[in-house]
Amino acid sequence: MSGFFDIPSDLQHSWWGLIGLHLREALLPVLAGLLLALPLGQLCVRVRWLYAPVLWVTTVLYAIPSLAFFVVLIDYTGQTELTVMIPLTVYSLVVLIPAIVDAVRSVPQETLAAATAMGFGPVRRYLQVQLPIAVPAIIAGLRVATVSSISLVSVGTLIGNQGALGNLLHDATIYNRPELAWNAVITMAVLAMLADAALVLVRILLTPWMPSGADRRTTPRSAGTRPVPAEPALKDAAR
Repeated sequence: MSGFFDIPSDLQHSWWGLIGLHLREALLPVLAGLLLALPLGQLCVRVRWLYAPVLWVTTVLYAIPSLAFFVVLIDYTGQTELTVMIPLTVYSLVVLIPAIVDAVRSVPQETLAAATAMGFGPVRRYLQVQLPIAVPAIIAGLRVATVSSISLVSVGTLIGNQGALGNLLHDATIYNRPELAWNAVITMAVLAMLADAALVLVRILLTPWMPSGADRRTTPRSAGTRPVPAEPALKDAAR
């Protein structure tokens, strides 16, 4: 068991150091992807014909193997973390943009009409009404993108010790130490579960009106009732 945490010196990090590196390389691309997806998603909502080509482009980019991305980028960014994080940012868009567009489009028209009647302009209505109502669906997209990113960081080992915990998989083969592979797999799985749980907690804190076990955009409707989030969001925005 002692060999499980005995990290080879060629990785230039302790086990905790690899965990920190892995989280940085996985979470920063998701954050960057979210910052790109929010305005792109709103643009696709306002200009409906734009959604199909944007989704097509992100899907095509997602289909490009990471190794091909590395080959293109390495001449510009070198064997650095940035070379790993740029493809991960692009990959996150294929999940985040549809989640944001579908969530914003699902906001009831009567809610938007009420916000407009209260004097909300397009930007304020988007930030203070549509986004709060769309939070559960956006968080659901973030959960998928985050878990996927934590897994995909390991391919960075192909460009010289930029795979964080994934580097352990490479060293497990070189040094014939299978415990290093188990270390990488188990640690990445635990990190993915912890990140997913953290996002669920964020969703609960941001949408206190929703049932704690729900990840849907609205609570189940009974006949003739409106989605629960609409009224709290409007009240909060009007303050």
